[in-house]
Amino acid sequence: MGKFVIKGTSTGYTFNLVAGNGQVIATSQVYSTLASCKDGIESVKTNAPIANIEDQTKEGYTTETNPKFEIYTDKAGEYRFRLTAKNGQNIAASEGYSQISGCTNGIESVKTNAPDATIEDTTTTTNE
Repeated sequence: MGKFVIKGTSTGYTFNLVAGNGQVIATSQVYSTLASCKDGIESVKTNAPIANIEDQTKEGYTTETNPKFEIYTDKAGEYRFRLTAKNGQNIAASEGYSQISGCTNGIESVKTNAPDATIEDTTTTTNE
């Protein structure tokens, strides 16, 4: 089962969705507050299972409605995806994949892992 791991940064909070095997599947933007970061997690949990897939690497691709996963290539030629919410806001993004199959497997992993993922807030962890 997957989990969302919240981390503090110098400018706010981010989360990673981590699969059961420890691989990071998706990463968030930086949120200014912990509450907004947790709202972002809830948005991924809600939107990922119902999101359409829009493959922007195909010529003449069909523009899907939100929520959706957008597959695209970055400047290095790697395949990536981003998840957009119903309102069109980007709520999670992937690492780069050398093959499109890896990218689509990553999307399926988000769809599978996000809905029931636990939340681990490392910003409140103390060493006692």
